[in-house]
Amino acid sequence: MDDRELKGRVALVTGAAKNIGRAIALALASGGASVMVAARGSRIEAEETVSLIRSQGGEAFMHLADLTDPDEAKGLIDASIDRFGALDIVVNNAALRADNPVSAIAYDEWRRVVSSILDATFLCTQAALPHLRRSDAPSVVTIGGVAAHAGVAQRVHVAAAKAGVAGLTRALAAELAGEGITVNCISPGYIETARKGHLPEHFRIRPVPLGRPGRPEEVAAMARYLAGPSARFITGQIMHVNGGWHMGS
Repeated sequence: MDDRELKGRVALVTGAAKNIGRAIALALASGGASVMVAARGSRIEAEETVSLIRSQGGEAFMHLADLTDPDEAKGLIDASIDRFGALDIVVNNAALRADNPVSAIAYDEWRRVVSSILDATFLCTQAALPHLRRSDAPSVVTIGGVAAHAGVAQRVHVAAAKAGVAGLTRALAAELAGEGITVNCISPGYIETARKGHLPEHFRIRPVPLGRPGRPEEVAAMARYLAGPSARFITGQIMHVNGGWHMGS
């Protein structure tokens, strides 16, 4: 991979305050892209992501937005254009997660989780489309999850939303292919991140075949590849990054 294959590109990464989102923002910046770091309310962590990018010689700014709100999603895109003048890459990583048996999930919790994952991906991508259409190498990367494909307990709302992201990805890829916009989904498995609460049950009871959890940087490497010039003939794909924990489609 060319060390600066994304030079001159502008990327937006949602949920970029920490963990996988931060790693993706850093990876895209390392490739030469200018990065808008988006977060919902984690201002301090988002500012840390920006500082890390700048300390490595990159260009980055931060914007806070609730991407379940259409006006705030559009505001994020507008802020990106105002700051950088263009938009070439959108990485939809924003999400909320929760563990609860289905009988204990209140409708408010269902809506909060599904909206933070699926609605946010739709709204952000839709708002970005006019600007992506002006790019000569536009790319959308969504972040799904293994729960959508393997079937897991205690997370029906997360699994449903992530499955929706996979379907949305394929539908967008089909609709936008004629305009040269690639749309792909990364589906991470057990990734070692800073978590609130315990490790989900499905990762506790079944080990990763490769014998370790993944690192955020390994998911980020896939995002950088999909956003780069070597992946222009790849679209509509679900890229599993899970150490063999799930080997289906």
